[in-house]
Amino acid sequence: MAHHELEMPVTEAQVRALHVNDTVTLQRTLFGIRDATQIHLFDRGRSTRFDLRGHAVIHTAPNVKKVDPSEAHPAGYQPICIGTTTSDRMERFTRPLMTQMGVRLIVGKGGLREASAEAFRELGGAYLAIVGGTAALETTWIEQIEAADLDDLNPESLWRFRIRNFGPLLVAMDSHGGSLYSVVRDEAQSRRAAVLAGLGVKA
Repeated sequence: MAHHELEMPVTEAQVRALHVNDTVTLQRTLFGIRDATQIHLFDRGRSTRFDLRGHAVIHTAPNVKKVDPSEAHPAGYQPICIGTTTSDRMERFTRPLMTQMGVRLIVGKGGLREASAEAFRELGGAYLAIVGGTAALETTWIEQIEAADLDDLNPESLWRFRIRNFGPLLVAMDSHGGSLYSVVRDEAQSRRAAVLAGLGVKA
């Protein structure tokens, strides 16, 4: 296990140096994205002015307050509570995020599935897990909402956050086929079979 400090954007080589159970702290820039954002980008053909190549995205629809634009709040939004939503329902967007937009890292909770694991392996990506229920802590890692795009979808806009010491996050899926979620699933199935056998029940 190793710890990695990554300043965005990153290269494929930097991402391929990550392995399951490593930890990562992100610096500089993080993009917020959620279901509606990706439906509009990939299903409805919309585009964004943001360049996401080599960047990380986080699955979120933040709680923000509309304020007058200022040096402190250039996008006209003040962060109130920026938490992470469950990733699984956004499974189908992993590959287009990587192939069409150049995203390298996905931050979320709950993990992704086999299609995402294959995309990470082929294209050089990773999934960074964050513990659920830590929105208040995550918000302290976000210094500023720098900009928002596709803002008619608010709060599922495409957000650009300026971050500092965002983490540590756990590498839960890497570019080498490793996945903590597969390990947990296999162990659970194995224990289930053993428990049933001990009870005299055929699986």
